[in-house]
Amino acid sequence: MSECRAVYQGDEALAGLLAKHGGADLAAVKALLAGLASASVDQSDTDWPRMIAADPSPALVAQLEALKAELKAAQPQPMPLAERVPALRALLAQTGIDGFLIPRADEHQGDSLAPHAERLPWLTGFSGSAGIAVVLTERAALFVDGRYTEQARNQTDVSVFEQCHLINQPPSVWLQEAAKPGQRIAFDPWLHSLDMIEKLAEALADSGVTLVPVEPNPVDMVWGAAQPPVPLGPVRLHPDARAGRSSADKRAALATDLQKQKVAATVMTTPESIAWLLNIRGADVPNKPVAQSFALARADGTLDWFIDARKLLPGVTAHLGNSVRVRDPLEFVEALRGFSGQRVLLNAAACAWGIAETLTKTGATVVRGTDPVAIPRACKTEAELQGARDAHLRDGAAVIRFLAWVSREALSGNLTEIAAADQLEAFRRETGVLRGLSFNSISAAGPNAALPHYRPTPEAQRVLTPGEIYLIDSGGQYEDGTTDITRTLALGTPTPAMRRHFTLVLKGHIAIATLRFPTGTTGGHIDAMARQFLWADGLDYDHGTGHGVGSFLSVHEGPQSISKAGTAAALMPGMILSNEPGYYKPGAYGIRCENLVIVRTLDLPGAEREIMGFETLTFAPWDRSLIDLDILTPAERAWIDAYHAEVRAKMLPQLDGAAAAWLEAATAAL
Repeated sequence: MSECRAVYQGDEALAGLLAKHGGADLAAVKALLAGLASASVDQSDTDWPRMIAADPSPALVAQLEALKAELKAAQPQPMPLAERVPALRALLAQTGIDGFLIPRADEHQGDSLAPHAERLPWLTGFSGSAGIAVVLTERAALFVDGRYTEQARNQTDVSVFEQCHLINQPPSVWLQEAAKPGQRIAFDPWLHSLDMIEKLAEALADSGVTLVPVEPNPVDMVWGAAQPPVPLGPVRLHPDARAGRSSADKRAALATDLQKQKVAATVMTTPESIAWLLNIRGADVPNKPVAQSFALARADGTLDWFIDARKLLPGVTAHLGNSVRVRDPLEFVEALRGFSGQRVLLNAAACAWGIAETLTKTGATVVRGTDPVAIPRACKTEAELQGARDAHLRDGAAVIRFLAWVSREALSGNLTEIAAADQLEAFRRETGVLRGLSFNSISAAGPNAALPHYRPTPEAQRVLTPGEIYLIDSGGQYEDGTTDITRTLALGTPTPAMRRHFTLVLKGHIAIATLRFPTGTTGGHIDAMARQFLWADGLDYDHGTGHGVGSFLSVHEGPQSISKAGTAAALMPGMILSNEPGYYKPGAYGIRCENLVIVRTLDLPGAEREIMGFETLTFAPWDRSLIDLDILTPAERAWIDAYHAEVRAKMLPQLDGAAAAWLEAATAAL
């Protein structure tokens, strides 16, 4: 799209253009554009006008773009933050409800939410990626984990919301003390998983407090007309050549699996799984190219896909064939009622309580299990792995240009955290194929870097300052792969403590990168390898060492992970994970060393069982000024030199001028 936006010429002019392109109804077009304005359509997307006309003229595209911008700007002003909790309490009192649970979640239990579903930040002001609030008649509390304790205090009115640790003092514990016997605490049956509601109900069983489902959502009722519309991002095909398998092949394998489990169908609620199974991608939520929808995959190989058909770009339905039935989302609940007397598989950790309740009430047998496509989705095809390699080489060149640029600009005293993040995105966009960021960049200077999930805001950002550390954690979405990389930089001369802490973290990274392990090993088994050097100094970090990563999908993908808690999922060939140990000194600095890696089977002479290891995907240099050579072993020094030599060999052909010269120096042998 052109950077020079056209001015909307009015409804009559647009109606005339629509008449020349098939005669779409103006009111319907406005409704679609409002949904588009609420979606996360990347600025590089030029396909969305085909949702309205098969072959739109430049004049029509310009007017649609102008009207979409007007509709987005015309969103009603929201109620003042201080008035929202009192308004919610007044509404609850009218309905005889004593309290309400407000999670940061949507109907799909995802971590990326459309503006329409951001109920927790709307009510509380807290913008972190995980949390839950409970509002009672006279008390209210916000529950966040250790990543967000300081952020929650800064963003919320602590005179309204008691600040509670999500793990140490969860809602179940707080409600046992705060709620009174006989009180009714309501929840939206679509915003909580079956597991979560069952565990909460069990914890409250002896307190006399009752959990009751309620629809419509009271927060939505208070939010009113100012609540953004449900997103309507365009849905397009993800080519079989990129996926490495056709949708028909995946669905046939799923049907065989369901038959073996002796179930009639599985309820699919996770947009990433539906996107993978159907080889489609969407644009409903930030940073994740998925379409919000539900699906019922049946053991006979057919699938009912409950999605707003307005989202589908031309060709999607025909490509999927007759075995996939596109149905209105309003038909989903009625379809669930059609399984009376049958066994239906669902994932209780990700499936909304309301879905399981509907199935149970209709006489179906709920079979609890894992998402049957989670492992096939996590184990990438060779086409997906090659796409990931290509994406990381492209992305790595953009990151190196950024690192070279920061080395020139950071000491000026004028570079802000947001300006730095924006420049990195600009370098990625210069590739010409970026489809968006894979998450909002963590661009953190000085003490802000000590907050692992910090996000800069215009009001609170810092300037990059000499003598401090700068941490940049970022990633891109490309049609051939999803990237995620963290680099930690010294702004000027680092202190001995900075160098020691950085090197301890890097040693942990190297330990994971070079590890060999037998089949059946889980991420929980190897997590300590990354922490051992910090532990020896009495240090640690409070996040996982690695998360799974999708293929042009979510940057956080299960079931694989590397963490203390671990999962039951063994690390399997083709899985992509992050390798990102860290250290965070409160009020001073933070350090994280992150590359993405592929699990690969190794050919070891004399091995008596199958052994696996990691192939590194990410190529950008570590800050040599932060490396304390005295605490590296010869093998670790050799690994760094070999890694830097590979970075230099792979990346120099993509660089020139100042960036190439910077890379030569940055990858010199230790």
